[in-house]
Amino acid sequence: MKIAIIHYWFIAQRGGEKVVEELCNLYPDADIFSHVVDRETLPPCVATRKIFTSFIDNLPFSNRWYKHYLPLMPLALEQFDLREYDLVISSESGPAKGVLTSPDALHICYCHTPMRYVWDMYHDYMSNSGRIKRFFMAPLLHYLRIWDRLSVDRVDHFVANSVNVARRIAKHYRRDADVVYPPVAVDDFSVSEQQDDFYLMVGQLVGYKRADLAVKAFTRSGKRLVIIGEGEQGRLLREIAGNNVEFLGRQPFEVLRNHYSRCQALIFPGEEDFGIVPLEAMASGRPVIAFGKGGALETVVDGKTGIFFHEQTEDALMEAVERFEGMNSHFHPAEIRAHACGFGPERFRAEMAKIIEIQLQAHTRAMGRWDVQA
Repeated sequence: MKIAIIHYWFIAQRGGEKVVEELCNLYPDADIFSHVVDRETLPPCVATRKIFTSFIDNLPFSNRWYKHYLPLMPLALEQFDLREYDLVISSESGPAKGVLTSPDALHICYCHTPMRYVWDMYHDYMSNSGRIKRFFMAPLLHYLRIWDRLSVDRVDHFVANSVNVARRIAKHYRRDADVVYPPVAVDDFSVSEQQDDFYLMVGQLVGYKRADLAVKAFTRSGKRLVIIGEGEQGRLLREIAGNNVEFLGRQPFEVLRNHYSRCQALIFPGEEDFGIVPLEAMASGRPVIAFGKGGALETVVDGKTGIFFHEQTEDALMEAVERFEGMNSHFHPAEIRAHACGFGPERFRAEMAKIIEIQLQAHTRAMGRWDVQA
């Protein structure tokens, strides 16, 4: 059986790329197709594959400007020649599922999220853009939304990365989806005997992550907050932060792992589709103080591995921090880590393999109905 894996782009090692890495471990002979590839970011099990890129990879500054080429991606996907492939697995949160497959092929889409900027966060992106950008974005995203909806028909079966995303697939695409949580490299993290006095936030400094909420709340309280990550809001956040808020920027993995294991708790104020960062903190034995909406509801156990706050306000976040400090002794690092270990890569591979096998059998039966009898 010849297998193709389609991923939107390989620019950094984030959750989507970890999914592809485990799919490559599951199917060692699969070929890779992507719009843009920065080969320095590829893990060995992906870098050694046969990798095909779209014409976007050859456009100027594609590794930096790839998102500006978004309107061309539907066309680029349709140029991939997948006629020889029996199984196509697309990894989608940017455009990936719109490929053209053989009529006999099975196409399974692992959906990290329906494209946020096209659907549920469209108005957030528009309101944060300048007038000229909004002028061009409105018609382009209208066209992309229509194409995205039509390309749903090219998928035989959806797998969502969370119940939260499965619900959005049902809303935007009117399709059912199985749920398989993405793999988390829990063995890369460990519990430390040493804890320091700081709280930790990790992630891109972009609007929907709500780092601004954490910075304002901790500046008011005077408690120590360490932020690892960088992004377009970095300068603004530094301007409003007090001296008790420390920005470390992007850090090597060893520094990140060390901070996970020594922090009082991870602060997670945004709404995520799933959220691997809280599980990395929990794999380090540390609790999570999270906004109680989205994927966090599926990974954090209230009162056992963390606590929730239910309004994205400074008061609600600081009340949660105070509540956490009052019950800190109730959290046990070994129990927190044990919970996180249930999200390891072995579970992902086993659940995906089972779903794909069931869908292959169903697809074979469906195709058999159209066999012409001699």
